[in-house]
Order: sequence, then structure tokens, then C-alpha cells
Amino acid sequence: MSIAAQTPTGPTTGGIGRPRRRVPFWDNARYACIVLVVLGHAIQRLTYDSSIAMALYLAFYAFHMPAFALIAGYFSKSAPPTRKQMARVITDILVPYVIFELLWTLTKWLVEGQEAQPNLTKPSWTLWFLLALGIFRLVLPYLALLRWPLLWSVLISVGAGYLSNVDSTFSLSRTLGFLPFFVLGWWLREHDMVNRFRLIDFRPWWLRAIAVLVFAADAFVAWNWVDLWESINLDKWFFYNDTYVDLGGDAWWSGGIRLLLIAIGLILTAAFFVLIPRGTYWWTKFGQYTMYVYLLHSFVLYPFRESGILRDAEPTWIWLPTVIMLSVLIALVLATRPVRWLFRPLVEPRARWLFSDARLLDVSRRDDPTGSRRDDPTGPRRPHEG
Repeated sequence: MSIAAQTPTGPTTGGIGRPRRRVPFWDNARYACIVLVVLGHAIQRLTYDSSIAMALYLAFYAFHMPAFALIAGYFSKSAPPTRKQMARVITDILVPYVIFELLWTLTKWLVEGQEAQPNLTKPSWTLWFLLALGIFRLVLPYLALLRWPLLWSVLISVGAGYLSNVDSTFSLSRTLGFLPFFVLGWWLREHDMVNRFRLIDFRPWWLRAIAVLVFAADAFVAWNWVDLWESINLDKWFFYNDTYVDLGGDAWWSGGIRLLLIAIGLILTAAFFVLIPRGTYWWTKFGQYTMYVYLLHSFVLYPFRESGILRDAEPTWIWLPTVIMLSVLIALVLATRPVRWLFRPLVEPRARWLFSDARLLDVSRRDDPTGSRRDDPTGPRRPHEG
């Protein structure tokens, strides 16, 4: 298979113009990632009072956003963007970011009484990832020009933690922190590593056994030393958001901690991909709509987080499984067609009025900003982009 074959829809079936065969692995991986995102935000309040919840939180926070960034990078191109691709960045990333930032400003004003002064330079809650996707796409063509782009991305990530002026403004700190995972995803496709080494197809029993052992070790380390991890704020290290000084690492070698976390994130991400199902299931198609879940789930969880219902939630053995099941249910519901139809103007605004040339938006489908081509787009089809 060629490099081009590993698109979100998989390899071509042969012959010019024939439909591409979708590779369900990528949709399954996307959906698994977004379930973990919802779960992480749902159990965060439980971590204040439950060591088990904190251990679980740390166990998957070490890899779930690295995995998401890697997938987005795999389906990104390093060539200079065309005019239509530039327009898609505006409609798929920037306009939804502005819309949801204004919605969060309104929500905080109505519920918390905060002064209604929207600040587009400081992303609210989950919106940082939208800006990160935009910045990733902006810098990738430049990184791709360099020798050793992977090494440079790691140096940028580690070095950013030393700089006090690299903060959450425009989510720059987190974007630079997660940059190596995005660049690695692009590099894997650029060098045809997935096809060359059959990384999707090759999955013998012993490899799956190793992956299970890796996660068992991850869970054991998270649980056995959970008090230590809480004392050093390890969860905040996984955010890649604060400087080393703010995290208590004021030594010159503090960047080595981030380097270690990057390595751990890569190992766990690899194990995660090994365990992802390869087949097509009833929930596989929801992996095409992760951005709906990502942007909307925070509004669903907001009342639970702010009401305090998840604080002092005992016993843990009842509350934690309940929150896990509800997280999966939320991720399912928010990806369904009725929800997509209702919120499509917010998540996927056309914004034709913004453009001097409306033909830039003449496309047959709207793909997910993480790179997934969609088989059944919500809403009417438009002329195919040519």
C-alpha cells in the first residue's frame, strides 16, 4: 500500500475513481480517545476525595491526549496549504472556537455571575485543543523543512517549560508541550511506517499480552504511589500547561521530567493502539464525529462539576463505576445524528459570509478537524471539491 492509501478512509480498492475502503482502526481509536477525554473530565471532581479515582485519572491522563495528538498528526499534511485548506482551518477550527468561547462566557455570566468579558486569548476549559490543532497545522510545514523534525519538536516541548512567558495565552504552552506527539504522527505517515511494518495488521497474541502488562504496570504505579503523585501534582505535569517552576521543578534538569513523561506517553500510546479493535462495530462510526463530543460534553458535565454533587461522593465503589458508565453514555449520545443535526451550525458553521470567494467552501463533506473523512455527512451534500 502507498502512503496515500493510509487516509482516514483507508486504501483504495483499485482503479481510478473507486471508493476508498475505510480503515475502522482509526475511527475506533478516535472514539476510544474521546471516551477517555469525557471520563477524565467527569471523574476529576472525584479525585479530590478518592485515591482510586486519582489513580485511574493519572493512569490514562499519561497517554490519552498524546494519542489524540498523534492521530491528528497522522492525518495532517506538511505541504503548504491550498486556499481551500486555509478556509477549512477558519471554518473548522477558528470560527467554532470563537462561537464556543462566547458560549462559555455567557454560561459563566448566567451561572456564576462572572463579568461577561470574553477573552479569546484564554481558551475556556476544553477549547485549548481547537487552538492547538490550528497551531499544529501552521507550524508543521516549517518543521517538515528541517532535518530531524522529531528532535526539534521534542526540544521545543522540553524548552517551553523553562520559559515563564509561554503560558496558556492562545493555549501556547499546551500546544508546544504536545507538539512531539503530533509531529510523530505526521512522521509515521510521511515515512510509511504503518504500512511498512504492518503496524495495524500485525497484532499477535504476545504483543497484546505485552500491551496488557504495560497497562497493568501503569495502573500499579499510579495506585501504589498515589500519595506521592498527589504531593508532587503529577496530574498537572500531564497537562503540559505550567512552567517547571510553577510545578515545583526549579532545578536545571526539570526538563528531564517532561522528557520522561513524553517517553511514558509514547509507550502507553503504543500499548493503547495495540489493544484498539481492528474491526467495524456499531460504535465505530462515532469516531468520525469526535469534535461534537469534545466541544459539547463540557456543557453536559458543567452542572455536575459546579453543583458539588461529585464532591464527597461515597462510597467510591458505587460512584466511580457510575461516572464511568455515564461518561461512555455521554460520548455515545453526543455523536448521534440528532445531536449532530441540532448542533451542526455551532460545531461546523459554514460562515460563507466571511469569505470573498464562497467557492472555497464548495465541498461534498465536512471532515473532522482531527482528519477523519466522513461517510455520512450531516446535512445536505454540496458539489465535490475539485
